[in-house]
Amino acid sequence: MPYVIGGRPLADRLVAEMPAFVRRVLDELLQRVPEYRQLPAEELSGDIARVTEQALRTFAVVLGTGALPSADELRFLRESATQRAEEGVPIDVVLTAYHVGIQVVWEALVPVARPEEVSDVLALNALALRYLQLVTPAVSAGYLDERQTMFDDERSARHALLTGLLDGSVTASGPYVVLALHVPPHPDELLTEVDAAIAGRRKLRRLRTELERHSREPVLSSLGVDGGLALLPGEDPPLDRIVADVTRAAGVPLTVAAVAAPPSGVAGAAKLAREVLAVALRSGPGLYRLTDVLLEYQLSRPSAALGPLAAIVAPLTDELVQTLEVYLRRGSRRPAASELHVHPNTVDYRLRRVAELTGLDPTRIEQVTLLTAALAARRSRP
Repeated sequence: MPYVIGGRPLADRLVAEMPAFVRRVLDELLQRVPEYRQLPAEELSGDIARVTEQALRTFAVVLGTGALPSADELRFLRESATQRAEEGVPIDVVLTAYHVGIQVVWEALVPVARPEEVSDVLALNALALRYLQLVTPAVSAGYLDERQTMFDDERSARHALLTGLLDGSVTASGPYVVLALHVPPHPDELLTEVDAAIAGRRKLRRLRTELERHSREPVLSSLGVDGGLALLPGEDPPLDRIVADVTRAAGVPLTVAAVAAPPSGVAGAAKLAREVLAVALRSGPGLYRLTDVLLEYQLSRPSAALGPLAAIVAPLTDELVQTLEVYLRRGSRRPAASELHVHPNTVDYRLRRVAELTGLDPTRIEQVTLLTAALAARRSRP
């Protein structure tokens, strides 16, 4: 038996006054949802109006028969959601339209209900909720399927472009800065009670999101939970700030090597960035350019001098090596003693031992360069 309110079957009234109901729904959408005011007028009067009318007609059938629509009958609404996804309309905006449509019908019909029609009003409320429970997942599925397809297509296109740039078969349309990243495990990945794979993927998602936030153009990347490559568009992005923000988002101390690449030089820049990263990893987390590790980089290349240089400091114990490195970095014994948590006299004693074992005095400026090179050669060896 059809639902009756105001002495008239609901379905009949909804169909008879369909143009007016469509206009009401569109007016409410424009008033309540700012995103609809940004749509082209021809879309509102065309696609959106047609979808609104189709949804209302589907609901009128439900009111007339009491039967919910089948999946085939909902196909039109699913296809409409696909189109909205293609246009980039947010899914919450799409779903709001169906709720507004039902609310407009409710607000127009229920106030004229007679006392003897209360049971039909309650039945209408229950039926409207069941209708929305059916429509919402159907529309969401259509929308999300299309978004997934679009995402897969975009990811495939990005991967193809990145592969072409790295193997030299494609020339970039503009300059990039190639980043080679080392990403250590997040503390959550090391907890036995936590799924390490999930923690790693969450870390990686935060890292990628932060990289994308710093660029108006897509960031091409080949990243795993332990690092990889990323291509930042632009000639001179603010790398210090970007690396600091990405490190904070990832929640782990990153080591990043950066090499600027002209449009035709991405492949070479990527190779150099990996090499700089390999050297920089011995110095600890942070942002490194080639100029930051020139000596270490050069000493990491095959050379007949590499072995003899490393042999200079081979007699030193780990304690003496650490003291020498800190002293050369700090420039004097008191700051070095403070960092090492020892007395300055201890630093003096250790430096004398370095001189005895290597034949080079760290306190003599003309011998510092050779000692620095020897330490770099020692670090570069397997």
